[in-house]
Amino acid sequence: MKPLPDPPAAVLDRLTGARGRQDRLTHTEHLPARPARYADWPPEIRPEIAAAVETAGIARPWTHQAEAASLAISGQNVVIATGTASGKSLAYLAPVLSTLLEGTEASNGRGATCLYLSPTKALAADQLRRLGELRKAGDGALDLLRAAAYDGDTPFQEREWVRQYASLVLTNPDMLHRGILPAHTRWASFLRALRYVVVDECHTYRGVFGSHVAQVLRRLRRLCARYGSEPVFLLASATAADPGRTAGRLTGLPVAEVTEDGSPRGETVFALWEPPLTEMQGEQGAPVRRSATAEAADLLTDLVLDQVRSVAFVRSRRGAELVSVIAQERLAEAAGHRTARRVAAYRGGYLPEERRALERALHSGELLGLAATSALELGVDVAGLDAVLLAGYPGTRASLWQQAGRAGRAGQGALAVLIARDDPLDTYLVHHPDSLFRQPVESTVLDPDNPHVLAPHLCAAAAELPLTDADLELFGPSTAPLLPQLERRGLLRRRPGGYFWTRRERAADAVDIRGGGGDPVRIVEADTGRLLGTVDAGSAHTSVHTGAVHLHQGRTYRVRELDLEDSVALVEEADPPYSTVARDTTSIRVLETDREVAWGEAVLCFGSVEVTNQVVSFLKRRLITGEVLGETKLDLPPRTLRTRAVWWCVTEGQLEDAELLPEELPGSAHAAEHASIGLLPLFATCDRWDIGGVSVPLHPDTGLPTVFVYDGHPGGAGFAERGFQRAGEWLGATLAAITACECERGCPSCIQSPKCGNGNDPLDKGGAIRLLRLLLAGNPAGESAEESAGDPAGESAAESAGRTVPGAESM
Repeated sequence: MKPLPDPPAAVLDRLTGARGRQDRLTHTEHLPARPARYADWPPEIRPEIAAAVETAGIARPWTHQAEAASLAISGQNVVIATGTASGKSLAYLAPVLSTLLEGTEASNGRGATCLYLSPTKALAADQLRRLGELRKAGDGALDLLRAAAYDGDTPFQEREWVRQYASLVLTNPDMLHRGILPAHTRWASFLRALRYVVVDECHTYRGVFGSHVAQVLRRLRRLCARYGSEPVFLLASATAADPGRTAGRLTGLPVAEVTEDGSPRGETVFALWEPPLTEMQGEQGAPVRRSATAEAADLLTDLVLDQVRSVAFVRSRRGAELVSVIAQERLAEAAGHRTARRVAAYRGGYLPEERRALERALHSGELLGLAATSALELGVDVAGLDAVLLAGYPGTRASLWQQAGRAGRAGQGALAVLIARDDPLDTYLVHHPDSLFRQPVESTVLDPDNPHVLAPHLCAAAAELPLTDADLELFGPSTAPLLPQLERRGLLRRRPGGYFWTRRERAADAVDIRGGGGDPVRIVEADTGRLLGTVDAGSAHTSVHTGAVHLHQGRTYRVRELDLEDSVALVEEADPPYSTVARDTTSIRVLETDREVAWGEAVLCFGSVEVTNQVVSFLKRRLITGEVLGETKLDLPPRTLRTRAVWWCVTEGQLEDAELLPEELPGSAHAAEHASIGLLPLFATCDRWDIGGVSVPLHPDTGLPTVFVYDGHPGGAGFAERGFQRAGEWLGATLAAITACECERGCPSCIQSPKCGNGNDPLDKGGAIRLLRLLLAGNPAGESAEESAGDPAGESAAESAGRTVPGAESM
């Protein structure tokens, strides 16, 4: 693989010098090269495995690989949290394959088994390919090992063979939840022999999805115990804060952590880049920056012309396609169609053979540029890239380093450029580089005790085997008070042998582990009746309302009608020059205050709330520029959500001291709410679309001016709680982001929100600054919110055993 043609700093100089872009570079970080540190495999690793690895080109393992393998062989649960391209797969495959090979030889049959879980089918397919390469390198010594994928794409005629004969089954949490655990009697021989469970890319299991997966793993452990096995859990993660504790919450077991990365890295230059303001105006006449998508297309074009092998990460599928198309057009003009064909798009929705062809073309040098979604982020093996562009902050520092780590994977120097979107968080980060380069990556937030998550999994577990008192500790402290509630609802029945599932339908089918509950809405092509896909019920009002623009596998559709009664969205293929954004109105009611901290006269709270939301209209935004083209009214019913929230209140006396007039308060609180929502993802592993907010000049439940930020998932996802725990840092960053923005009255980079139900009106930038200053003035010096409240950092409020199922009417 040819290294970067020039040092990364020289490549960056050419990018900034082209077309006078010097003023767009806000910071450059130089990360030095790191040498490799080697060790020997533990003696328990079979010589056949070590020989196959050496034949595949790896003479000796790195230190973290040997350490993880040693812990796994000794029977300890372990999480490997090291950087991109650090060989985490080999760290768990070596002990797994050694154990499987030994068990197969000893039994002269299936022997020991292993279950591999990944968040995507593509990643499982990539692992299966690597296993095939390793088996080939074994030159017959590993032929007894039988690995197979078991997911929704596995033909039914092959599934019985996998159940009966495969020693290593690669699947995903969805298939484990719906396909394997409910049919555990058919998997009895596999579960009885289960020695290892591999949970790959475990940092992706966060929020509600992570909480569901945590309960799925507890159900798996329960059934394994029923069949007499106690598998070791091996987890792999991008670099994360406190990975052992997070892995422990995910599995419910003590987990050792391996975090000292022994793999080599080349020099990396990391640039922060802010697109310029344009002459266009957005809502309320606010200035609009050039989009990160358009800027990424320009930079990708210049990198390809410079023969720099590059990938641009874009947050949406359509955005990836647009970056690719724009770069191809500009390359055709500058260097001809042959050069233009050296750029392509890579995203979810492509066929596996299409993705593999793109990966091979990029690896060989046939492709020089790729515009990709996060489908390329999760462990897919693409080596030899020279530069990475990130069109917008990917949501977490873990994802940032995961994507940036795609460059320099072969040990050569690398360039990474973060291009800020017109968004408060992106704007803050490119002007506060210490928040990226001097801070540890985030802890993964998940709450397995969320009653909206736990209750349906208790039903699914009872359908698999009756629940007994022995299961209370396994499923957590919220289990005991939940079981009588489920019995009263007629879902479970208590008998001498335990709690039994009472319904005819499968309990697992009532749980969508990736959604928010309710029947999914089917997306159907109106003219053909073809089912394109589904969207969870909680997102349907905002994503597939009548008139919405919907993307599916590279094609654009317009929603002709949303039928809520039949849970169907009828769509027609179209190619409008705009995207759509739903607008809504929201009210909020405090149900219970769990924790309260005095900040001078102000007060900071955390607890349960009821949010009533109604989508009332949608905006049409021009592609690339984001210019608003118009607004269309909608007639949709309100929806109610019981969830968790953090909120703060100030007194009238404080407002007088800050010289905030009554007529300025609504816009000030509204602006502070928007900006705080935009900055919370810096402190909790969430996206701004995972959370919501409400600001009220005089809230009936508090009797004071109040700003709420709440989790957008039933029962909460842990994001608001993390905001409460780190409120001083979070709200301080919010104030800094608003203050540093160069606009006069407020813009999308500081206080405007792309999903505001009120059309970003009223907003008062100066008032928000004064409001946040008076609030932060009362923050106990040197204390975070959880220290003030006497609550251990990271402890979930859901760990209180007495929580009930709010509403208790949805399953």
